This record gives sequence, C-alpha cells and structure tokens, in this order.
Amino acid sequence: MLGFYVALVAATGVERLAELVVSARNARWSFDRGGVESGAGHFPAMVALHSGLLVACVVEAVVAGRPFLPWLGVPMFLLVLAGQALRWWCVATLGHRWNTRIIVVPGLPLVSAGPYRWMRHPNYVAVVVEGIALPLVHTCWITALVFTVLNAVLLVRYRIPAEERALQPAVDGLR
Repeated sequence: MLGFYVALVAATGVERLAELVVSARNARWSFDRGGVESGAGHFPAMVALHSGLLVACVVEAVVAGRPFLPWLGVPMFLLVLAGQALRWWCVATLGHRWNTRIIVVPGLPLVSAGPYRWMRHPNYVAVVVEGIALPLVHTCWITALVFTVLNAVLLVRYRIPAEERALQPAVDGLR
C-alpha cells in the first residue's frame, strides 16, 4: 500500500502543478482587467507549507514506517477525493477569477453561485480537509497535526483577513 500512497501524493503534486497553470492564466486575465493583488507577503509561506505537506506525507510514511489501516485510510482517501471535487467546483464556479493568489478585479460583483452560495471560503474548506485526510490515508498523524495547526494560523491570521479586506469593496456594493 505504500506504493499506492506515494502515487496518491505524487498525483496530488501533479494536481497542484495544474492549479498553478490555471492560476497563472487567470492572473493574467485579472491583471489585464485592472486586477489588484493583495496579501502577497504571506504567499511564499503558503507555497512552502503546501509543498511541505506533500514531502512530509511521504517522509513520515517511509521513515516512521506508518502502516495503512483500512478502517482509517479508506475514509480518508474518500475525503481526499471529496476535497479535490470541492476545490475544482470552486475553480469552475469562479472561472477566470479563481487564483492561488488574492487578485481582485475592481467592479466585479462577489460570486454567490456554486459552493459560494453556502459558504464564504469553500476553497479553504477543501484545503483543510485535504491537509487532514491526505496524511491520514497512511496514518501520518504527525504531518496531519503539524500541517493543520500551521495552516490554521496561516488562514486565520493572514490569508482570510487579507482576502476579506480585498473583497470589502464588493461586499459594500451589495449593501
């Protein structure tokens, strides 16, 4: 099962690269329309944390000899798939406006379709689910714990407040 797990983590890495391609294309689209970037200062930490998650999953599984426990691994694998589905639903819903960075095109209204009809930051829900579930597919509990704590700090202290400030003009336009 270790080979399957390494392949799953590698596939997640490939998916991240696909996100970066979509993100770069969408950033060009946004900047061409006067998009303004916010929160760039925390972006390198976010990239490092998310890259570190993938590396740590494999390292902990191999070095600590973590076993695959079907009663834990199978539900966690299903949660990984659900997190991916939610993430790509966000991408599809936001279209050109989806990005790994915070880039807001002035004058565009807030998106309230798809998962955004029920929650403000569904993409971050996908990240949280994946950060817990991907390591636990192969019982890498240290990685799940460390990533979850660091990701919570990054999201709550930096990312979400930066995004909320950037989106505030669109929110004010709804009033």
